[in-house]
Amino acid sequence: QVQLVESGGDLVQAGGSLRLSCAASGRIFNLNVMGWYRQAPGKQRELVADITSGGTTTYADSVKGRFTISRDNAKNMVYLQMNSLEPEDTAVYTCNCRLLTSPRQIDYWGQGTEVTVSS
Repeated sequence: QVQLVESGGDLVQAGGSLRLSCAASGRIFNLNVMGWYRQAPGKQRELVADITSGGTTTYADSVKGRFTISRDNAKNMVYLQMNSLEPEDTAVYTCNCRLLTSPRQIDYWGQGTEVTVSS
């Protein structure tokens, strides 16, 4: 089992920045993908960004150029640097760990951290 603990969510004005952190612990398989998802009120949960064990990243079109995902494999930490925040970024952000096990992948989720961007 993998446990994910998130921090960094806050109230911030438009144009500001935040850094979200996710600390992972437990039975983490070497082949994994760590990601950040978000869900705004009344909206479907969406992938914001993810990063493989080797450092390959994927971003949602809406955050490209503004957000940066990174990881520290030695510390089992994943970060999401969010710059130029917009009110549309307001959501609960949740850390995800996807273990690429056989015969199927296993997903673990954090508790979520709230980000509110005011205008």
